[in-house]
Amino acid sequence: MAHKSDIEIARAALKKPIMEIGEGLGIPSEHLLPYGHDKAKVSQEFINSVQGNANGKLVLVTAINPTPAGEGKTTTTVGLGDGLNAIGKKAMICIREASLGPNFGMKGGAAGGGHAQVVPMEDMNLHFTGDFHAITSAHSLLSAMIDNHIYWGNEQEIDVRRVVWRRVVDMNDRALRQITASLGGVANGFPREAGFDITVASEVMAILCLAKDLKDLEERLGAMIVAYRRDRTPVYCRDIKAHGAMTVLLKDAMQPNLVQTLENNPAFVHGGPFANIAHGCNSVMATTTALKLSDFVVTEAGFGADLGAEKFMNIKCRKAGLAPSVVVCVATVRAMKMNGGVAKADLGAENVDAVKAGCPNLGRHIENLKSFGVPVVVAINHFVTDTDAEVAAIKEYVASHGAEAVLSRHWELGSEGSADLARKVAELAEGETANFGPIYPDEMPLAEKIQTICKRIYRADEALMDQKIRDQLKLWEEQGYGHLPVCMAKTQYSFSTDPNLRGAPTGHSVPVREVRLSAGAGFVVVVCGEIMTMPGLPRVPSAENICLNDAGQIEGLF
Repeated sequence: MAHKSDIEIARAALKKPIMEIGEGLGIPSEHLLPYGHDKAKVSQEFINSVQGNANGKLVLVTAINPTPAGEGKTTTTVGLGDGLNAIGKKAMICIREASLGPNFGMKGGAAGGGHAQVVPMEDMNLHFTGDFHAITSAHSLLSAMIDNHIYWGNEQEIDVRRVVWRRVVDMNDRALRQITASLGGVANGFPREAGFDITVASEVMAILCLAKDLKDLEERLGAMIVAYRRDRTPVYCRDIKAHGAMTVLLKDAMQPNLVQTLENNPAFVHGGPFANIAHGCNSVMATTTALKLSDFVVTEAGFGADLGAEKFMNIKCRKAGLAPSVVVCVATVRAMKMNGGVAKADLGAENVDAVKAGCPNLGRHIENLKSFGVPVVVAINHFVTDTDAEVAAIKEYVASHGAEAVLSRHWELGSEGSADLARKVAELAEGETANFGPIYPDEMPLAEKIQTICKRIYRADEALMDQKIRDQLKLWEEQGYGHLPVCMAKTQYSFSTDPNLRGAPTGHSVPVREVRLSAGAGFVVVVCGEIMTMPGLPRVPSAENICLNDAGQIEGLF
């Protein structure tokens, strides 16, 4: 049987007017700022008005390490949200916005798939409500004001060799990783080396996703370190007097975006830091608001549980006072076979032995997630080529790790296919067995926090840090930043820093290349291995196949 493509399914969706979706959540129309008929922002006034409501239960969806075979984390998040509503629970979904960089690079869209999608799909994967453009503009304003400050006398005595604020653009553009700025003579300023990151790696993005309100946003922006003086004292964004204007540019971007699933269930899509180079979660504002409006909130954290879930627990939950009731770890039969050594071209044939050989990757994620004190259920995201014997092998393996694996067919059947998963998740969440806690305390020294993640989550022998990095961490501790959590920038494809090392490797080390202080966001970024904060396009980028058809519809984006 031929299945419709994601975009064909999305185009056939019977969307409700967004005001109706808001009404179902108790949001009056005057508190929705519509962007067309199918998306809207929720007013700050309304968000403030529901703070006295009780919180619903928080469900985190994460996954094994991504493989070219596909796992379907967002698809499962959407399918589970629909499934919970279908079994009579009041549920909302909270996911991140998509970056243009990977959309035009190699990843494609980020709105789910099959019959478990969030719509309008094309808008969400392109300009949406302009949040990313606002973040890029606010970031660029600060960049311009730093160079302008230096040009007009440098009152703060910035050492131009120690400007740490990089520029950003929401595109994979390797040519901009390292640049020389202000060439062309006296009128153009003082020449210096600079560079670009992708917008989702901007500290402004991290702050937007962690800020509780506009006042908190402005304070965090002001606390960002942009440069150092010759005596190594920091220069803050507030010293450049940019934080007020940046907040103005971000005022609308702070408000969560309301959309819907194919089954007309509500979803917040807001914020979008990558999990391999940033903290990989949707905004605190969206998640906390959703918890006030529904009984269950299903959210996801980027890439595998070694990155997204770890940062969700250690950074987002710590900062926002959140605690998940249950964690869903997504796996597929295909990905297990790939972890077991099967080539992508051969994944269609039954191979129970390969499934068993690949399961240790899943097992390690289960163990890691349980170490945070939360119950875990495995969602086997169903593919039509899966056989009963392969599914049974995963279920048996998961059972041996003290958890249950549930087959979910949401891609093919929507909520009908995810009902079993929804019932299991609801049972675990309502059982209130979670005893959540981060895996390291605030007071632990920064170097030890890095070692803790490397040893307990990645199962490395150690993190390799040279004396220069250790001295830098000690200096930040002396300056009062020792209590901050650490944000590991590492390849998403492996527990190690080698993207080709699948399964559950041991006996490896994690080389720390660089550390960056994000004082406004409130974490220390630890750059490991060969990871880049400005990705490049692949040899054949997805953009080559994206176009408008004769009917004016977008082709090739999904």
